[in-house]
Amino acid sequence: MRRRSRPWLPAWTATLTWKSACFIVVMCCSLAAALGALVHVEVTRQTVHTSREKALAKLHDAARAYEAGEQLPPETGIDPPGLPKSLRDLAVSGQRGTIVADRYGRATMWAAAPADGRALATAIDYSQSARTISGLDNAIIGSSVLAIGGTLLVGAFAVTRVTRRLHQTATVARRISTGDLDARVADPRTEDPSRHQDEVAIVAGALDTMAATLQAKLQSEQRFTADVAHELRTPLTGLQAASELLPAGRPTELVQERVRTMRQLTEDLLEISRLDSGSEQVESDLHPLGPLVERVVRASGAGAEVVVVRDLCVETDRRRLERVVGNLVANAHKHGRAPVVVIVDGPVVAVRDHGEGYPEYLVAHGPQRFRTETRSGAKGHGLGLTIAVGQAEVLGAGLTFRNAPDGGAVATLRLPVPEEQPPHP
Repeated sequence: MRRRSRPWLPAWTATLTWKSACFIVVMCCSLAAALGALVHVEVTRQTVHTSREKALAKLHDAARAYEAGEQLPPETGIDPPGLPKSLRDLAVSGQRGTIVADRYGRATMWAAAPADGRALATAIDYSQSARTISGLDNAIIGSSVLAIGGTLLVGAFAVTRVTRRLHQTATVARRISTGDLDARVADPRTEDPSRHQDEVAIVAGALDTMAATLQAKLQSEQRFTADVAHELRTPLTGLQAASELLPAGRPTELVQERVRTMRQLTEDLLEISRLDSGSEQVESDLHPLGPLVERVVRASGAGAEVVVVRDLCVETDRRRLERVVGNLVANAHKHGRAPVVVIVDGPVVAVRDHGEGYPEYLVAHGPQRFRTETRSGAKGHGLGLTIAVGQAEVLGAGLTFRNAPDGGAVATLRLPVPEEQPPHP
């Protein structure tokens, strides 16, 4: 069962640093409270016990003097004023007892014993002991706050060092996921075998190893693709020239059509290998988007309808933009159904057909090479949309694919807009 997040908590409370800090604070507070309570109880017990012994000793002397008819010691008397009622009742009932109570604004330890149906009581000053206990409590609280603060700072420093390394590892992982296969964590602990390998270093080392292996495999695949395309280009050029010398007829047309298909596939593979290598250079200039899209659609000869809702000048590479739009229009005619509509709305170009729509894998994960759906009966190699996505990334544009609610596939290209728009005639 999926747990819902708590909207009343800020986002930073989910970080490991915050959780660790809270755990340290809770543990320190619990430990300080337990130790403080133990010290407070023990010191208070000893202080009260000492004062009680003094009060009872003084009461014993007073009882002996009372029985001998001698003068009672100071701070001693029969039913003296200020004697707490509960202690007096206890003494009248025939029992001895002590109690700490306030007398004239000062803490006083009272002791009382029965004396002919009345209470013989004595009092000693307990204010010094009370101040001692209060000072001890303040010292416990102050030292606990200092200990908690120091422990929190040290713990936060230690946890921050770990979380900083985790954030660095996560950043490198995100860079790798976006295509930067040169990114590495390069944790010093993984490069020096003599140093202790903690869990973060193990994860960082595993990520670096994975990135290096992935990079080697992709580079090998890219070199293979480029080498195959280059090797095929020369014989295909000769084969195309030879096919032009064949006598006119249906067999010749079939041969020429297959040669053109193979040549186009080879050029697509070369273009994909260049895109994968990241060596493409953008030659940007300002172009009005509406007329540019109209020229691409006319050149394709596909008969798509162009609707310019709002024209805009964009700074882009015209050749690459024409390649993206041309591939989207060609794909719409090849795998969709008419009418095909191209809508230009500011920096956004949308190409829509009215066919069965994109397959689910393409909408969820984007186009995949050499994977096509044959629902519409059209055949292909799955490279047209792949090249469109790659060229869009080179241009810094976003290309998304979705299916319209009322049927049909929609490809949306969002171009970056310059900060200052020049006046467009």
